[in-house]
Amino acid sequence: MKTTLEIPDEVFRKSKAAAAMRGESLKDFVTESLRGRLAETSSNEPAVSGWRRVFGQAKPDEVAEVDEILAEEFETVDPEAWR
Repeated sequence: MKTTLEIPDEVFRKSKAAAAMRGESLKDFVTESLRGRLAETSSNEPAVSGWRRVFGQAKPDEVAEVDEILAEEFETVDPEAWR
C-alpha cells in the first residue's frame, strides 16, 4: 500500500542514512521500524489507558461488597423515572 507521510527533515535524513548503512531501502527500514514499534507497544502497554485498562479484571469475591451496595442502590431507583 502506498501512503504519504510528513516526516521532519532531520528524521528523514537520519532514517535514510541508517537504511543505507544497513544496505536496505528506506521502505524496508521504515517497515521494519514500524513492526518493531508495534510489537513493543502491544507487549508493553495495555490497549486502553486509565481506569479502562483494569476494567473487568477484578475477582468477583474482591468486588462483592461493591456489588451489594450497587444492588441496594438500584433497588431504590424508580424504573418509571428513567423513561
